[in-house]
This record gives sequence, structure tokens and C-alpha cells, in this order.
Amino acid sequence: MSNSKVEVAVYYFPQYHPDARNDVWHGKGWTEWELMKVAKPRFEGHRQPVVPAWGYFDESDPAWTAQEIDLAADHGISAFIYDWYWWEDGPFLQDGLEKGFLGAMNNQRMKFALMWANHDWINIHPSGPVYPTDVRGRGEVSREAFVRLTDHAIREYFCKPNYWRIDGKPYFSIYESETFIRGLGGVDAAREALEYFRERVRKAGHLGLHLNVTSRGFPLLAGESAVDLPQTIDALGLDSVTSYTWVHHYNIQLDGFPHGNYKNAAAANYAIWEEHLQKLDVPYHPNVSMGWDSSPRTIQSDVYEMRNYPWCTVLSDNTPDAFHEALEKAKSFVMRPEVKQKIITINAWNEWTEGSYLLPDTDFGTAYLEAIRETFGNR
Repeated sequence: MSNSKVEVAVYYFPQYHPDARNDVWHGKGWTEWELMKVAKPRFEGHRQPVVPAWGYFDESDPAWTAQEIDLAADHGISAFIYDWYWWEDGPFLQDGLEKGFLGAMNNQRMKFALMWANHDWINIHPSGPVYPTDVRGRGEVSREAFVRLTDHAIREYFCKPNYWRIDGKPYFSIYESETFIRGLGGVDAAREALEYFRERVRKAGHLGLHLNVTSRGFPLLAGESAVDLPQTIDALGLDSVTSYTWVHHYNIQLDGFPHGNYKNAAAANYAIWEEHLQKLDVPYHPNVSMGWDSSPRTIQSDVYEMRNYPWCTVLSDNTPDAFHEALEKAKSFVMRPEVKQKIITINAWNEWTEGSYLLPDTDFGTAYLEAIRETFGNR
């Protein structure tokens, strides 16, 4: 990776294609498009429903994914980081990657990587007035399940020529380090499992493994907790840190309800970038978030009021210009000489039901993507 080139890696949330588990939970063919279709404005000035300019497509169809790849590559995006789900009993939402992306004829235009989204999957589709305790998938896994899921990643993904690598090593991110440690039975067991993962990656012919973890200051989902990053990095032998979304480093509920301010969230995250740069012994990849609005995941007939997630403050004023300004801040940060890895992450390509997406809608079209191209150029 050239020191002069900034890698732009965008999170991809693959919940917009049919999945067998969702068929059981919600009905045949259900996806989160169904929540988007019925979303309503919940307060004055609330921009809902958001309508995708491409319609409600199936991302596991490689013809559709090919269009996504072209759109992303043409606007300066280097890689999709797939939110990748694997629980004790196996995978969830795999077809967006395995059928859609890997089946697309043009997938060599885009790199891809995994963020193991090892959080509890709670029934919030949609969420009512009482936070549900219906956990449909547990983030904690055993050592045996971790070996199975990492074997699958090595065998099916790391071997691909367009799998994203840092310094020649396949990138693998863990969303909840604390959940991983708990499932493995403690820090020592978790570190040993990661060392075995690295060993198998090397035996498969790779230079090594780049292990990343996400940083959180404000818990959002049930079961999340703030992480002591320096301690976790040292305990697990990690290689880098990034963030998933701005609201993990900015308590939006304190910014007012029902809407907060995008630039306030931006300022809080810029401060986190500096803090992580100074305090962490491994590279930090700053995150830029396009927006936040999880109201589509709530029951639309209920009064919209402050509760637990997804009944959250909505970030307002996240215009394409404001997003562009944040991208410029991120570029300036990573181009500093002391920042060794010129990488940023963006939330997100298609987190439609959390109000953070780059795919075109009927209001702004490709304006957010154009901001990326203007900042980082074509690939």
C-alpha cells in the first residue's frame, strides 16, 4: 500500500436479500426493505421515508451487485468491509457476499474484507416500547465454532486475489472484542485462539493475518460495553483499531431529542481520532459516518420518544457538504507523517435502517459518493 494513497473502506450491511433464518422469523423473502417501505416522519422536518433510487433490489443477485461495485469503484472506494455474521450454529446473511459480490463478473474492481459482527442479534425488526429480550443469535461462540468460522474465512475468502490486505496480510476485524473474550472463556484462551488463527493463515500461504478491532466509548446495542483499548490490544496482540459508527463515540441522546447535530458528532469523533493516535500502540483508522437515523426499526404507529436503541436521536444536517467536510478532515488526519496506515472507514454503504448509506436515494442521488470522489479521486 502506497504511503500517498488513501484506502477508503466502506462497511456493507447485507440484510437486503432473502435469508433462511429471516424466512422463519419474519416470513418468506423478508428483508429490511420492508421496514424502509413503511417508515414515516416522526417529527417535524424528519426526512422519512427514504426511498432508494434503485428500488428495493436483491443484493444477492450478482447482476445487482455488479452495479454496486461499478458505482463504488467509480467514486473512489477501495473496499467493502462486509458485516459478517457467524454464530455457534453457523452463518447468517452470507448470500450478499457469497452469491452477490463473489458472483459478480466485475468483482475484481473492488476489494473486500470481513468484520465479524459478533454481537447479539435481537428482535428489533421493528422494536416496540419495551426493549426486547428475544435474542435470536448469540454473539458469544465457543473455541470450536471460532475455528469453524475462521477456517471458512481462510478457505473461501482469503484465497481470493481481491481480498483486502494490509502489508500483504488479510484483514479480519472483530466487532465486539469483549464478547469474543467472554465466549472463548477469558483473555488467555482468546489470545491462544487468535494465535492459532494466525498459524492457520500462514499455513494457507499468506504472509500473516492483520487483526483489527472496533472501538466504542458509548454502548449502543444491548450487551455492548466500552472497551479498554490499550489493555485489549496488548492482551490479544492486535494489529489495528478502527470505529464502526460515530455514535459509538458521541452520546447522541445528550444532543437533544428527537434530533441532534451532525457537526457536533463530527467534532467529538475528530477528538477521538487524536486521542487514539496518541494513546494506542497500533495504527488507528479514522471513521466517517454519513448519518444516523434508526427510526425505521421502530414501530411506526408508536409515539417516537427517547428509549433504548433503536429509539434514538436522529442526526440532522448531515448534508453532502457536511459529509464532504468530514472526509477532508479524515484525509488530512491520515496524511500526517505520524499516521503510518493511510486508511479510513466509512459507515456505511447500505445501513438504510440506521440512516447511514451511500447508495443513491431519490433526494440526494449520488451526492455523498461524489463527495468521496472529490476528496480521494477515482481508483
